[in-house]
Amino acid sequence: MLSDLKGWEFLILAALVVLLFGGKRLPDAARGLGRSLRIFKSETRGLREDDEAAATTTATQVPPTQAIPPVTPVVVTPVEPVQTPAQAPVQAPAQTPAPQAQPVQQAPEAGEH
Repeated sequence: MLSDLKGWEFLILAALVVLLFGGKRLPDAARGLGRSLRIFKSETRGLREDDEAAATTTATQVPPTQAIPPVTPVVVTPVEPVQTPAQAPVQAPAQTPAPQAQPVQQAPEAGEH
């Protein structure tokens, strides 16, 4: 986008910036922008150095001298299979005789004796 600007277009853009921000604010804004860029560059440089240092220490690390103790094998004892309700044999419930109805005796009426 900026590569398409020609000489006179760039001058018009610069004049608009000066009109919008004023002559007093432009040096302060440029100074703040310069500080920000310096901080950004130093931080990115620090990150690169940290990455390079981590890569070299990883490559030159000595493997651990302490061996991992062997694991004790687990002995599995066979267990009888458990029958699920679907596999268990079906037993008929014990039949109990149904109670029989007893005839009800009616009480004598007041007129009968």
